[in-house]
Amino acid sequence: MTHAELIASQLHVKPSQVEATIKLLDEGNTVPFIARYRKETTNSLDDEQIRIIADELTRLRGLDERRTSILASIEEQGKLTDELRAAINEAQTLTALEDLYAPYKKKRRTRAMAAREKGLEPLADLILKQGSGTPEKLAAKFLNEQVSSIEEALQGARDIVAETINENANVRTVLREKALKFSTVYSKKIEDSVDEKRIYESYYEFTSRVDRLLPHQILAITRGEKEGILRVRVDIPERDWLDAIQSEYEQDIISPFSDQLALAIQDSAERLLLPAIERDVRREKGDSADNHAIQVFASNLRALLSQPPLANHVVLGIDPGIRTGCKVAVVDATGKLLDTGTIYPHEPKNDWQGAINTLQDMINRHKVTLITIGNGTASRETEKLVSELTRSKSQTKYLIVNEAGASVYSASALARTEFPNLDVSIRGAVSIARRAQDPLAELVKIDPKSIGVGMYQHDVDQSALTHALDGVVESVVNHVGVDVNTASPALLTHVVGIGPKLAENIVSHRDANGPFTSRAALRKVSGLGPKAFEQAAGFMRIRDGVNPLDETAIHPESYTLAESILARAGLKVDSPLQEKIHAVEVLLQKTNVEALAKELKCGVPTLQDILEQLVRPGRDPRTDTPTPILRSDVLKAEDLLVGMQVKGTVRNVVDFGAFIDIGVKQDGLLHRTQIPHGTVLKVGDILDLEIQKVDLERGRIGLGWAP
Repeated sequence: MTHAELIASQLHVKPSQVEATIKLLDEGNTVPFIARYRKETTNSLDDEQIRIIADELTRLRGLDERRTSILASIEEQGKLTDELRAAINEAQTLTALEDLYAPYKKKRRTRAMAAREKGLEPLADLILKQGSGTPEKLAAKFLNEQVSSIEEALQGARDIVAETINENANVRTVLREKALKFSTVYSKKIEDSVDEKRIYESYYEFTSRVDRLLPHQILAITRGEKEGILRVRVDIPERDWLDAIQSEYEQDIISPFSDQLALAIQDSAERLLLPAIERDVRREKGDSADNHAIQVFASNLRALLSQPPLANHVVLGIDPGIRTGCKVAVVDATGKLLDTGTIYPHEPKNDWQGAINTLQDMINRHKVTLITIGNGTASRETEKLVSELTRSKSQTKYLIVNEAGASVYSASALARTEFPNLDVSIRGAVSIARRAQDPLAELVKIDPKSIGVGMYQHDVDQSALTHALDGVVESVVNHVGVDVNTASPALLTHVVGIGPKLAENIVSHRDANGPFTSRAALRKVSGLGPKAFEQAAGFMRIRDGVNPLDETAIHPESYTLAESILARAGLKVDSPLQEKIHAVEVLLQKTNVEALAKELKCGVPTLQDILEQLVRPGRDPRTDTPTPILRSDVLKAEDLLVGMQVKGTVRNVVDFGAFIDIGVKQDGLLHRTQIPHGTVLKVGDILDLEIQKVDLERGRIGLGWAP
C-alpha cells in the first residue's frame, strides 16, 4: 500500500484526498491554510485530519529511511535474501523492522558470539534441528584449546540457540502480542521509601492485567518508580512465552537433543527474551499513555484558548500573595497598562482596610468594571477582600482566573520588552488582568506546557507534547484570526507563514509607518515574500481599512469572486452590512449555492465560506462559547450543603472526571460516573451542579450533575 492508501484507511477517507493533501504539504503549504483555503482540492478535510496526515506522513517517511538503512546494512553483510527483503519491505512499524534487523545488528560482545568464535555453531544447529546421535559424543568432537570440556561445548551451543530464539522476529511478534493482552503488572512500595503525602498509596500493593491498565494508572506507576517509591514488574505467563517459542522451535521428544533445546529455551526466555519483551510492553503502554495524556492536554488547551474575550472592560488584576503582598495592575479596555500598586491585606501586615481603600481609589479613578484574581496562594482569602468591594457595586464584578504560567511570563524576555520598568511580580498582575479581556492573546505569550490544564505533563514525551500543543495554538490562533494592527509579536508568531522574525518585522514596520491600511500593505514588510503572504494573509485582519474585505476571513485570492457575488446583488464591497445581508438572502432565494458556484466557476465550499463572511464579517468564533461566571459575593466551603444547587466552571478535564470551580477555595470533582453518557466536557464549560459530598478536613468537594 502507498502512504496515501495507508493513511486513508486509518482516517476512513479516500486515498485521492490524502494524495492531494500530501501534494499541498510538499509544496510548502501549512495545515490551517490547506484546511481553510484548499477545500476543493482536499474535498473538505478538516484541520485535525490534515494534521494527522502531516504527522503520519512524517512517520512513514522516517520508517522508509530506516528501512533503506537496514536493507543497505544487511546487504553489505552479504546476508540479504529475497525472503528477508520482502519481509523488511512489508514491515509497517519500527518495532517490526527492528525485530527483523535484530540478528544482523552490530551489538556488544555476547556469550553466543564467544561460542561462535570457538566453532560451536554446528553443534547449535544440531540442537535447533533436533538431530540424532548422542549429544555428549557429538560435543566431544568440538573440544580444543578454547573448549576444554563437553559441558562447556554444550553450554556454548545452547548460548547460540538462546540468542537465535531471542532474535527470531516471529517469536518476538507473537510473544509481544500475547504479553500486551495477558501479562500482569505488579507494583509494590519499596521498603523505607518516603511518600509523605501518600500520593502513590493506591499502588503500594497493585495488580492489574496489562490490557486493563488506564492511562493515568500507567503514568502514576511510572512516576512512582522514577521517584524511588515503587518497584514495578511485568509477569508474562509461562504458557504464553513457551507457546510463542515452540511455535518456531518445537521439541522432538524422540531426539536426544530435546533436553538441550529445553534448557536453551528456558535460558533464552529468562535471560534474554522476557526482559526484552517486558521493556517492549512497558514502552508501548507508556507511549500509549503518553499519547492519551498529550491529547487530554491538547483538548483542554484548545478549550482554554477558545474561551470568549470579555470585551469593553477596564480590568483590575490581582496577583495574590501573603508575606510579599498582593500585586495590583489596572489595564484599559485595549489592555494598556494604566496603574499598578501593592496591597497587604494578609499576614503579616493584615492591612485589610488599607487594601480596601487602595482598591476603591483605583476602581473610582479608572472606572474599573471587572476585577480578576489569580487562583494561586491566598486566592480565596483575597476573594473575600474583593467581595466586600463588589457586594455594594453593581457595576463591578470579579472573576477568578487560572494564573498558571503568569510567573513564567513575568520573567520572560517578552515581558521585559513589554514592561522594562516594571517589577517581575507586577507583570504577573498585568497578565492576570489581560487574561479575562482576551485569553488567547495573553496565553500565547506563555509556553503551553506551563498553562497547567494537563495531566502528568512533565512525565510524557516532551518533544511530542510540544509538537501537539504548538499545533493546538497554531490551529486556534488561525481559526480566530489576528488583528494585525493590535497583535503582539507573540500572537503574530503563531500566524502560519510568519514565525518570530517576521512577527518582529511586522511590529517594527507598524511602529515606524503607522497602522496597516490594507492586507496588500503587508507585502512591504521586510522578509514577507509571496509564499508567506499567501499562507498568512487570510488569517490577518485589517479593521477599518481601505477594503472592507480585509476585515474578513476571505483570502485576497478570492476578492474578485467576492466582488462578483456582490455585483450580482447590485452591491459593492463597501455597501452597508444590512444591505449585504438582505442582498445575499435574496440572491440565494433566486438560485441555490450549487448553481451559483457553477455560474461563478468556483467550488461550493469556498463559495459558502465567502457568503458567510460577507454577512458576518470578522466574526470571532469564540463568541459562540459561554462567557465566564462573574461573581459579586464570596461563597465559603462551610456554606455548602449536600443537595445544594451551584453553578461552576470547568477548570481541568482528566480521565477520572473534571475539576470544577464553584466559587470556593477548593475546586470540586465531578467524577466521570456523574457525567451523563455521551456528554463531552471541555475547559470553560459552565455547568449546573449539585453538591454531593463536602469533606472540609481533606478539602474535598464531590459534585453531581444537577437534575
